[in-house]
Amino acid sequence: SRYGPKMPLAVDCTAELIRCKVLDSSGRLKSHELILSYGLALVRFVNLITERKQKMVSIPLRQLAREVDIPIWVVDLRHELTHGKLPRLALCRKGCDVVLDWLRKTYWSRQLGNNLCEESEDEEEEQEGVEANAELDSDAWE
Repeated sequence: SRYGPKMPLAVDCTAELIRCKVLDSSGRLKSHELILSYGLALVRFVNLITERKQKMVSIPLRQLAREVDIPIWVVDLRHELTHGKLPRLALCRKGCDVVLDWLRKTYWSRQLGNNLCEESEDEEEEQEGVEANAELDSDAWE
């Protein structure tokens, strides 16, 4: 709440995705409404996270997503939600879970001093992730 309209992207995306899960568990929305809700949150996530890495020359979303370790199928899901036939609800739910896990590992675990990282991850993998996302940390989360 201290950030006002300049809420960090990760916080905003997490809030939207959690809102979808809460609406889903409430049982008040129909399947089609849930697909649209999840869809909007997933499209915004991919667009907002990759937008900061976009240069003067347009770079494909798949390449940008690869650079920040977002699964390519999530980008494909975003493409279907934006340009194609709406996917099944189960796929939207899976996309939400994968993206929330990405946010947890990439953003939230750093905010909480890596206390949320899985114990099974070894230090080398953790260090590679920190180095790979260092640029993202300074740009996207500002």
